[in-house]
Order: sequence, then structure tokens, then C-alpha cells
Amino acid sequence: MRRCGVVAILGAPNAGKSTLLNRLVGAKVSIVTHKVQTTRSRVRGIFQRGESQIVLVDLPGIMAPRRRLERAMVAAAWDAAQDADILLLLFDAGRREIDADTRLILDRLDLRPGQKLVLVLNKVDRIRREKLLQLAADFGRRRKFDEIFMVSALSGDGVEDLAAHLAGAVPPGEWLFPDDQISDLPLKLLAAETTREKLFLSLHQELPYGLTVESEGWEEFKNGDVKIQQVIYLSRPQHKAMVLGKGGEKIKAIRSAAQKELEKLLERKVHLFLFVKVRENWSEDPERYRDWNLDFNA
Repeated sequence: MRRCGVVAILGAPNAGKSTLLNRLVGAKVSIVTHKVQTTRSRVRGIFQRGESQIVLVDLPGIMAPRRRLERAMVAAAWDAAQDADILLLLFDAGRREIDADTRLILDRLDLRPGQKLVLVLNKVDRIRREKLLQLAADFGRRRKFDEIFMVSALSGDGVEDLAAHLAGAVPPGEWLFPDDQISDLPLKLLAAETTREKLFLSLHQELPYGLTVESEGWEEFKNGDVKIQQVIYLSRPQHKAMVLGKGGEKIKAIRSAAQKELEKLLERKVHLFLFVKVRENWSEDPERYRDWNLDFNA
């Protein structure tokens, strides 16, 4: 009997949601950096175990929002959680105790009938077993969980047990996607996200949060090569020199890293061209929010 269901991954910023999704899918479909709020839109990853298809939704980290973009991201996370068959609450066990953002999630969670809640303690290699068991007990006192898993999304420890559980827990039903599809993210958006990841990894402090990337040109050639033109929009003029670097060295390194990743992802030769522009109010443009499936008025 075939099964199919949607599993939403909830958690505070930097809990490791994107890393876990990529590990379960077996391919990189969601960008990963050490900075909080890297994921801006809902990213769906798809994997199969036996007769079950699991549609994972990597959601933006839930926190107390301050800016319009953060409010829209958090609202999208809660909307997606309501529609999921199973909620995975992912927690960075290296924090050792339940933080304010995770308490916010626990307090606000309102499960609908039949919806399952699974706790996943991540990064368990960073904490002693005694403390880990105490942490699990602390969560158990706050909410009732259907299951608790202890994993390392980075190394893969415990992840297969989680995958097997999800395969048996999703409801009976026909598959929503072909068995060779691993994401429903449009290639143009996935390419832009890949470049944004490299920018996040190369830039410091608050600068990454003041930029966005758009794939504005996509041309495929007869030999299989693809030419991608992307624009990096910055919110402040003074940031342009920081992104370009001395003699353009930083943007060249970012382009090279993004191109290499895209060639691996697309399995063909990629010619990537990056342009840097200043658009001070890009984060107040409703069109950007539509591209990310976010509600501008959230």
C-alpha cells in the first residue's frame, strides 16, 4: 500500500533544519550556512522509502520577528505547519537547555486532530548522554510527542531511523511527485539561492541580510551548457565595495564557488555572470515576496 505525506520541519534559527532536509533527501536542495534565517522561503525536498513518499518542508526559523521580511518568513512557517501531516520540532542539543525561540514554538503549537508531533534532538555529538536524556525529559514535560529521535544531521547518525519512522507514519495515499524528483523549487530560484549561500558564507555581520539574488537570465545551448545571469541587489550603496572586494577579487571568488556548485547540481557546464546593483528598498517590494511565496502583509 502506497503512503504519502507532508512533514514540516520547525525549529529556532540555526537548529539545522536545512542540513537535516538535505540529509534525508540525499542531495542538496536547501542552502546551509552558519548564519540565522538563511532559509527565506518554503523549500520542499522529496524522498522515498519503500512504498512511502515523504514531502519535507524546510521552513524559515521561527523567532520573534522585528522586520517585515522576518514577519513574512515566520508567518509562512506557521501556515505550512498547519497543513502538514507530521511536524518535526528540531532542536540544537548543543544549546543544552530550551531557548526562548523554541519555547515560543512550544507555546504556540496547536495541533489539529490526527496531526503528529515528533521531537528531533540534533547535534547530539555536542552533549553528554546524561544531559541529553535530561533535555528530552524537559521537552516531555512541556509537550506530548509521538516520538523522540536523537540525531546528527551533519554526520547522518540516527537519521535513517527517523526516515524509517516517517515512512511508516505518513498516511496512505498516492504519491504527489514522480519518484525521481527531489524538490519542487524552480531551477531559477534554486540557482539564485545557491549564489546567496556563497554570499552568506563570504560576508560578515549583518551585510548578508541586506541583500538578495535574482536569476534574471537563463539561456540553454545545444551542447547542454547553460548561461545564467544573476543580479545581487544590495540595500545600501556602501555595501557594494564590500561585495566586490579589492580589485573585484571577492565577487570573483563568490562567482567561482557558486558556478562550481551549480554545475554539480545541474550536471552540466554553467556559465555564471553576476551583477551587483543597489536597490535600497528591495525588502519592501511585494514582488520579491511573491517570488518566495511569502505574504507581504503578514
